[in-house]
Amino acid sequence: MCYQLNLNTNKIKNNYSKINNLKSEIKKIHFIGICGVAMSALALALKKAGYEITGSDVGIYPPISTYLKENGIDYYTGWHPERMNNPDLVVVGNVASSNNPEWLYVQEHKLNYKSYPEVIKEFFVKQNSIVCAGTYGKTTSSSLLTWILKQNNFDPTYMFGGISLNGIPSASLGDAVILNEVKNPDEERDPSSFDKLRTQDWSILEGDEYKSARWDNGPKFAHYSPTHLLLTSVVWDHADVYPTEQSYVDAFQKLVNSIPTNGLIVASEKVSQITYHIPHIIKYGKTPDNDYQYTNVKTSKDGLSFDIVVKPKNENLKPKTYNLITSNLGDYMADNMTGCFALAHQLGLEPENIIKAITSFKNIKRRLEKRYDNDVLVFDDIAHSPKKAEAVLTSLKNIYTRHPERSEFDASQTNEVEGSHSPRLLVVFEPNGGNRQVESIPGYNNAFVSADEVIIPRLTAIKQDPNKPEVMDGQKLAEVIGKTHNNTKYIDDDNELINYLIKNTNIGDVIVFCGSHGFRGMIDQLISSFRTRR
Repeated sequence: MCYQLNLNTNKIKNNYSKINNLKSEIKKIHFIGICGVAMSALALALKKAGYEITGSDVGIYPPISTYLKENGIDYYTGWHPERMNNPDLVVVGNVASSNNPEWLYVQEHKLNYKSYPEVIKEFFVKQNSIVCAGTYGKTTSSSLLTWILKQNNFDPTYMFGGISLNGIPSASLGDAVILNEVKNPDEERDPSSFDKLRTQDWSILEGDEYKSARWDNGPKFAHYSPTHLLLTSVVWDHADVYPTEQSYVDAFQKLVNSIPTNGLIVASEKVSQITYHIPHIIKYGKTPDNDYQYTNVKTSKDGLSFDIVVKPKNENLKPKTYNLITSNLGDYMADNMTGCFALAHQLGLEPENIIKAITSFKNIKRRLEKRYDNDVLVFDDIAHSPKKAEAVLTSLKNIYTRHPERSEFDASQTNEVEGSHSPRLLVVFEPNGGNRQVESIPGYNNAFVSADEVIIPRLTAIKQDPNKPEVMDGQKLAEVIGKTHNNTKYIDDDNELINYLIKNTNIGDVIVFCGSHGFRGMIDQLISSFRTRR
């Protein structure tokens, strides 16, 4: 069954008129904090829609800096009100502190400003609003769902907070020709043209639970009016915003309660704390009692394969099984892909067409992204919480228990010369701000057991709330992790850390950098050193 809400053609025409009106009222848009993954994606989408875009930020690193340059976005380092050039709209990112010079200038001069999710609400949200939410998996799932629908002739507006390896932008307002097509809301149209609009009156949005803005502590997803919800997980995170586990769960419960009665929720079996109040609830997961079960998961250095078993509504019919093979790494991708398969199938897409799209999906950057593949392997992943790091490390351990590129003969020959060596898994980990709060400490217990060695680098400076206990620095974090992992160390000098990795890795070892920050270029420096010294 296809869970699409009844199409209101008058509303569609009004939406297009609204966008055209916005274009006439707003021409220049400035982003404070443009180098966030999501903010940069939004900036590019608006630039492609014809707006003049500028931006500012600090701590500008690849891949976002490269992404902005390649797409002609004008940005500068630091906060300089004199370079903002009197924009018609200022998008204020969470990076803007209370004493940020540009944010102060915006308030003093009463400039028009909005938060990032308010802009998403204004420009992107459609009548059929798909929101992908959850502690983890939401970015990958929103990217994958976008890819599936686009490969099946949909033209949604969309946004996800990552850089797609399939070459599509991270945010889009859809087909600009269609957006400009309705100049007179009352003009006569060929009825068949609305069949095309049915594939365009959709939005797919990553639903982030983090606070919306300095002036709005509510979650970003509260702005997106979802009619269709993909809920991947609810595991306490962002202790800087949600000081208790219950406050975190409550935010997701409100999201679920906002779904209209004729809407659709596709939820992972792992979500146990939420109560559902609408009739159309679809569950997915590993166990056979789910509507969509994934099973027979097999992982290797080449990717993974698994089966999806679809339970029929008619109990007299047999379940149907579909096999998927993907080059994506990580056994947890079976969970993400099954959730997306389920939602797309519920929208009425044929399973074979969904599978074809999934198998061509290349994921997004910084999701078990292999950066270097030689005697030593180097991965980069955005896993910035102990739970996310645990999933990454477990997958890498399962895949690289021995070096996949060497034959048994090669391994034996190497051991004769260098001595016996079992490949080791080393992780360089930097958490986000929420996971440096003292409330997050219990979550670190046994989270890093799959790693042979844990290294904490110098942590990025974050603002200290004077009303809360002091956030963990690198040394304290190493001590916390060290309670359940006896090979944990803190190295506060970047060059020293790189030299340590070079000197303490052998053939077959795997290094993974896990964290939301860019590691100050250390990954590129390490790779360069490996290439010249080995």
